[in-house]
Amino acid sequence: MEGGKLPWLLVNEIGGIRGILHSHVPFLKKHFHLITMKEFLEDKKDVGKKVQAIYLWWHKPVINKELLQSLPNLKVIANSGVGMDHLDLKLVASFGVKMANTPRAVSSSTADTGMALLLASARRLVEVHNISISPSMEYCEADILGVKVAGATLGIIGMGSIGYKVALRAKAFEMNILYHNRTRRKAQEEQAVSAIYCKRIDSLLQQADFVMVVVSLTPQTHKLIGKRELELMKPTATLINISRGAVVDQEALVAALQTGVIGAAALDVTSPEPLPRDHPLLKLKNVIITPHLGIKTDKASYMITEEAVENILAALSGLPLPSEVLPS
Repeated sequence: MEGGKLPWLLVNEIGGIRGILHSHVPFLKKHFHLITMKEFLEDKKDVGKKVQAIYLWWHKPVINKELLQSLPNLKVIANSGVGMDHLDLKLVASFGVKMANTPRAVSSSTADTGMALLLASARRLVEVHNISISPSMEYCEADILGVKVAGATLGIIGMGSIGYKVALRAKAFEMNILYHNRTRRKAQEEQAVSAIYCKRIDSLLQQADFVMVVVSLTPQTHKLIGKRELELMKPTATLINISRGAVVDQEALVAALQTGVIGAAALDVTSPEPLPRDHPLLKLKNVIITPHLGIKTDKASYMITEEAVENILAALSGLPLPSEVLPS
């Protein structure tokens, strides 16, 4: 394998279920000599010395102590996406390796997904699609009545870049917007989307017709939405999760949906992904589940790779990383 003067970049695979997209390969090869995990494992000793960077695509390859020890010249790990909960940040940092994510590339597409789920749940699109393609095409109009979105209240939990872009979209749909965040947004940012800050999450949960969760998964946000929080919501309310599955207590969510504690849920993330095929969430009519669509558009995925490359090249040049992630 001849890499010339290009730095060596380790990826899980090219194509397949967990591999980088074929359409991204020409761009990556302009900047790096690509090595797959299969090639690395065939010649660990020689290849390991040459790898300077890793590009994680959908959490792969798995980063552990053994892999880090086998890459003595590793300088940086770039993640495709924002969430870093699949990485032991302190372990990586202990090897002197920098880490970066891709927040700029993902915010718009993830916000689009959140609004799509809100609208699909409100207007019961999955249910009425199934009715429309059924042989009998029989239904009672009262059974397919949806929820009016204009004038409804959306509560956004997590008002970072994605949450704020959700608010921009919700304003266009004439929704009333509440938000809860660790830090309050500037007054002009609130005014731009007509958002009202809720210092206490309880206040947001009690008022919102739709609750959208847009937080990173940390020890503090694990099961942030549990039995108590669900019981604070309106019985007609919809929970939308576009963050991480473990932010919601799924057992409590199942019980809340089955007993009418809340009206519906729309989930782009679950724990695990995918759910076991016999999981009760898959059997409920008042639930929409998508397979972590988040940023899955052709343009957004390419922008992620571009942002990752920008971070890698900065690290290899000894420059500040535009999207560096530090261990907390």
